[in-house]
Amino acid sequence: MVNKVYTSAREALDGLLFDGMTMAVGGFGLCGIPEQLILALRDSGVRNITAVSNNAGVDDWGLGLLLATRQIKKMVSSYVGENAEFERQFMSGELELEFAPQGTLAERLRAGGAGIPGFFTKTGVGTIIAEGKEHKEFDGQTYVLERGIVADLSLVKAYRADRAGNLVYRKTARNFNPMVASCGKVTVAEVESIVEIGALDPDSVHTPSIFVHRVVQTKSEKRIEQRTVSSRPAERR
Repeated sequence: MVNKVYTSAREALDGLLFDGMTMAVGGFGLCGIPEQLILALRDSGVRNITAVSNNAGVDDWGLGLLLATRQIKKMVSSYVGENAEFERQFMSGELELEFAPQGTLAERLRAGGAGIPGFFTKTGVGTIIAEGKEHKEFDGQTYVLERGIVADLSLVKAYRADRAGNLVYRKTARNFNPMVASCGKVTVAEVESIVEIGALDPDSVHTPSIFVHRVVQTKSEKRIEQRTVSSRPAERR
């Protein structure tokens, strides 16, 4: 069996990066993002990245780190409201942006992983999202054509993996990660723990090993995007 386990995030990305690549990244806000792989990507110096991700992190963490170093030339996202540097670069014309409705983005990633080049959806019809795209009627309703996404490289974060690359995500940290994992020509998974083959219940596997090419165990900071603290102690019952 091919060894999929690497000793560091930098080693896991070795030989996979090139300028101008399209990269899909899992996560929602700062939940379930491949933190250490993003840091290794920043340190690699690769440039002109088209990054496909639900959002762009925050100014000092996640994909925000790659915006700060000007390594991303284009974002394909559904929400970008937490990053001031993103706003500055976009408004000044330094950064290209392709907006996609959140469900449409998820389906574009899933379709790319399933070998589906495009699909029709009602979401976005009559808005700027649909401008320049093919429209078609089905049962008297208008739909717009959206293209599936296939990335040169996918980076995901999982809770646990076995040495074959089967992945298990933890609760809401699953979010976009399964779709991102499936759509990459090469997929690298950052995980909290690695177990031996056969240790995972097959029914608990969220991403099968066929989609995963490299695995690295890391220790992540798990930052909170917006922390809200109660003004008074919780009542005891």
